[in-house]
Amino acid sequence: MSATLGKRKLVLLALSLFLGLLCSSVLYAAEVVKVSEFALDGLKGWEEHSFEGNTRYRVDAAGSESILKAVSAVSASGLVKELRVDLNETPYLNWRWKVDEALVNLAEDTKVGDDYAARIYVIVDGGWLFWRTKALNFVWSSGDRKNTRWPNAFAPDNALMVALRDHSDGINRWQYERVNVKQLLEEWLGDSVSHIDAIAIMTDTDNSGLSAAASFGDLYFSSE
Repeated sequence: MSATLGKRKLVLLALSLFLGLLCSSVLYAAEVVKVSEFALDGLKGWEEHSFEGNTRYRVDAAGSESILKAVSAVSASGLVKELRVDLNETPYLNWRWKVDEALVNLAEDTKVGDDYAARIYVIVDGGWLFWRTKALNFVWSSGDRKNTRWPNAFAPDNALMVALRDHSDGINRWQYERVNVKQLLEEWLGDSVSHIDAIAIMTDTDNSGLSAAASFGDLYFSSE
């Protein structure tokens, strides 16, 4: 995969977000802001953006709940939801996820290794100045990188990778996350950040040419 194609992942997200936000710029402020309700809404409100083939996304039953399952085979597409969230009111992003089919230990700070069985983007949209778009990528690393951060190989100035989990967390085991998005963005950017503009979910294997699968529970922002 070329460097140009890789960079398109962030650029296309930025442009599509800007056009959508021209039509709707509602600022959500509440103790809890729901990002997804898979049981009630399925994938309503989520748009798929394809970069290299299509990852297969579907809502499936898991006991009394519904979850999102993602399967990638040499493909890279993500689900994006435009949602302007006030981080001063609800700075914490909460969700659960698990890896169903893991990747091998990739060199994730290189372009050929920039694949993840599971990742969640939070995006601050730069509008027409797409190079100002910033994205935190919370990832499930295929190596031994839990609790580390590094610049994205394709867009080092625009995207920061944050490994919340790695191979030591195993497969088919649900893990629960609660991250302070406002704090992490401000630590990275060195400036105050009041909101995010979108969330994306992605399982991608286009650079490595491998396959991977993951499951995601509902996501929501909270005040604490």
